[in-house]
Amino acid sequence: MIRLTPAAIALILALTSLLQADGPADNVPSAVRRVPKLGIEVPPQEREELKTGLDKLGTALRGLETSRDPKIQRLLGDVRIYSKAVHDALEYQEFFAPAEIAKANELLKEGLERAEALKGNSAPWAEKTGLVVRGYVSKLDDSVQPYGLVIPESYSPKGPRVRLDVWFHGRGETLSEVNFLDERRKQAGPITPEDTIVLHPYGRYCNAFKFAGEVDVLEAIEDVRKRYHIDDDRIAVRGFSMGGAACWQFAVHYGDRWFAANPGAGFSETPRFLKVFQHEDLKPTWYEQKLWHLYDCTDTAVNIYQCPTIAYSGELDSQKQAAEVMAEAVAAEGLTLRHVIGPQTKHAIHPESKREIETDMSSLARRGRIRTPAKVHFATYTLRYNRANWVTLDALGEHWAKARVSGSLTPRGPEIVTENVEALTLDFEPGAFTPEPGAAPRVTVDGTTVEGPRPRSDDSWRCELHREGKTWKLGPPSEGLRKRHGLQGPIDDAFMDTFLVVRPTGDTSNGSFGSWSKQERERAVEHWRRHFRGQARVKDDTAVTDADIASANLVLWGDPASNAVLRRIADRLPITWDRDHIKAGDRQYASAHHALAMVYPNPLNPNRYVVLNSGFTFREYDYLNNARQTPKLPDWAVIDLRTPPDARFPGKVVDAGFFGERWELKPTESKN
Repeated sequence: MIRLTPAAIALILALTSLLQADGPADNVPSAVRRVPKLGIEVPPQEREELKTGLDKLGTALRGLETSRDPKIQRLLGDVRIYSKAVHDALEYQEFFAPAEIAKANELLKEGLERAEALKGNSAPWAEKTGLVVRGYVSKLDDSVQPYGLVIPESYSPKGPRVRLDVWFHGRGETLSEVNFLDERRKQAGPITPEDTIVLHPYGRYCNAFKFAGEVDVLEAIEDVRKRYHIDDDRIAVRGFSMGGAACWQFAVHYGDRWFAANPGAGFSETPRFLKVFQHEDLKPTWYEQKLWHLYDCTDTAVNIYQCPTIAYSGELDSQKQAAEVMAEAVAAEGLTLRHVIGPQTKHAIHPESKREIETDMSSLARRGRIRTPAKVHFATYTLRYNRANWVTLDALGEHWAKARVSGSLTPRGPEIVTENVEALTLDFEPGAFTPEPGAAPRVTVDGTTVEGPRPRSDDSWRCELHREGKTWKLGPPSEGLRKRHGLQGPIDDAFMDTFLVVRPTGDTSNGSFGSWSKQERERAVEHWRRHFRGQARVKDDTAVTDADIASANLVLWGDPASNAVLRRIADRLPITWDRDHIKAGDRQYASAHHALAMVYPNPLNPNRYVVLNSGFTFREYDYLNNARQTPKLPDWAVIDLRTPPDARFPGKVVDAGFFGERWELKPTESKN
């Protein structure tokens, strides 16, 4: 019989996650509870105290912001996180319990201490071991985002590079920045491996580290790499509950970056999880089903081949389903998933399982990441995720159909087998490519042998290949507009990079559309802050500059009559829109009561997107369970405004589709 110590029991209780949704009660789109809920009313005296503290910190920050000292500018985010956390909690009614007001006062005090230290050209927290909170400015919206660190006592910036474990937190609908910073200042968290820095990303709140939350993780890792002596070959991703779901998707999407992944509980795909856990009767559209491939890890389980993975589940946890379905998918690829199961345990990490996992993770860390494996196996449905080690996919035959590549290194060169791939690059860093001396490398792709370029003198090698008919040839794919990494859609993809909301200043001839567009634009800005914890940048159409066009995805609201930027590009889009009709090929819809939502390469700068009349496409109903948070619209959609927006859709979607690989409008698509 296993006996648990009080400390072990405390660990289990501490890890009981908040992921559990409300079951069938959260399956009613007409009765959606608010996420996050509105907090308490702050008493007048305490509100004034918080405002006074914010004013003091704001004054100190403004003084620092005018400094030309690059050190001060680099460290400003470490101070601004305090101001933003308390300001937003006060401004948007996100104090959820009276005790959080005291936490906010502590944060303001600490923020002011940091500001005063920085004014004196000192930053003691930057050299501190133990628990540290820091911040960076995100490329998405220029917002400052927080993260927590556990720095081991053994760490020295002049010492050897150290291991970094990224820990993804569980679901917490009241996890405001105030609560996150307070936790990260006071709690080390469930893992503290020896001689390891542990990064706790915020993930922009409660989105399972998807979309902007996914970008947050990558930006936070990069910020830590700039500030600490990190071993790039010893970075791991780990998490439990909602954090376990995050870990699965980082393992399959970015597997070549980690020495190991350790997901616990959570979910690993959408339809089966929602049926089992949420008891939901799913009725997705054909394009929603295709878009599940974006985050359904079972679909690309072969990518675990590149990332050693140790899954964990409690024996009695309903979320054991996540690892079980991944085990099925991995087995179909000829692998066996390592699955540690906590005996007689529900939604928690069993202490003995934790010790077992830590031993195995330490062993994998000693070996480190394999940068240049002899074999590569990779699958994807989108060029958003297009790389595994020395193979990068540059063009697909068709998005949202499975693309696969398997590659092996031989003495004469790589041998590659592909499916649904039209162009790829083989790229080896210095010292990684050592073919037979004096021989030009030969690349065999799908039975075609091509003589590749000679290696460089530093034993690096790069070879671009593209398909012409059934034959592969050297060189990149032909020039011209095409879907490529970071420019492949769907609409939600535009919000994973720098974006600018463009507000129309003109009048539209369609009054109902004008009202709808204004309402949806304001909603998009509000929900970006509510769900992704940033302030969307907004400009009038007449104020958009060449620099904006060069640097940002433009989110254009209005129609060609009301938005000056949209008017400039309207005749260069594959779907036309005038005062009478929206025309998608041979289909047309009356402009009097229809709107067009769309993503497309900006004709003014084809390296960036334009988005028409849409924010991120999942809505309030989907906030209630993280597995629902997948794209709800493809590359374009026509919306009938006679059906009002609700918690699921911006109106009635009467037509929608994906553009082709050259961003062309495709014929009416199959709904199968």
